Amino acid sequence: MLVVPQTLADGLIRACGDAGRRWIECLPERVERLCAEWGLQLVEEQPPYGDWNLVLFARRGREPCVLKIFGPDPRATDEARALTTWAGRGAVLPLEVSADQGGVVLERLDPTRSLTGVSLKLAAETAGSLIRQLTVPPRRDCHCWSMSHGTMPRRSLDSEGPGRSAASPVDRARRPGRLRSRIRDGNSLVHGDLHYGNVLAGTRQPCLAIDPKPVTGNPERSVAELMWDRIDDAPDAAAVRELFTALIRAGDLDPDRAWAWTILQTVNYWLWGLSAGLTEDPVRCHRLLDTLA
Repeated sequence: MLVVPQTLADGLIRACGDAGRRWIECLPERVERLCAEWGLQLVEEQPPYGDWNLVLFARRGREPCVLKIFGPDPRATDEARALTTWAGRGAVLPLEVSADQGGVVLERLDPTRSLTGVSLKLAAETAGSLIRQLTVPPRRDCHCWSMSHGTMPRRSLDSEGPGRSAASPVDRARRPGRLRSRIRDGNSLVHGDLHYGNVLAGTRQPCLAIDPKPVTGNPERSVAELMWDRIDDAPDAAAVRELFTALIRAGDLDPDRAWAWTILQTVNYWLWGLSAGLTEDPVRCHRLLDTLA
């Protein structure tokens, strides 16, 4: 019988209440049913893990694979539709999909080898090329989150942002004309959570993306997270700008549009990080804005 990781159970119950509790209670039976349907044998020496989904190492015959059960968030199954759309092009390949049961069998990648463990230059070049590969027309049944640019957040950072002043990077970045003139609406399928830890070593392709939060819009939207995720590895402002240039070049992206999306996404993440009580990421966001804005 499957033992659900306590951290997964506690997190989902805390976030989803009764819906999370019901999901946890039904999970062992669901795993058993899908393993029987797809001929899977769980790999016992690999413990299950996941924060919002359950991930289990398995085998189908001699083929190593991964069984992933999506959490109670109704948007989680959009991941399977996005992966099916990419069909292994730049992303992990889905081998089986069950929309009814909220589960998917994926090809096995190496979770011990991600882009967090390689040089920043190589990581940026690899991730940038994946941005381009993962930019495709969406399927009609893939209900991706919209990326409408809207306006900059109105919440004040006067008393919260580090080193605030009248000429802060946030004030400069929030001038709406600067962003609206550069962001253009797009309708491509885009990986909405493409950070270095979500790119793992594969066999079909040296590196493949996992765990997408699919969105529709511009590929340039993916640059921001790749900027702040390892900005600590860029020793000075020149290195931060070089990182931005490397991502643009590798992904064949529009520089002005990437700049605008990076500013917008960074301000949004900064605000969210402050409200969530984060301490390190808001500082990284401030440094990124101070360099680019």
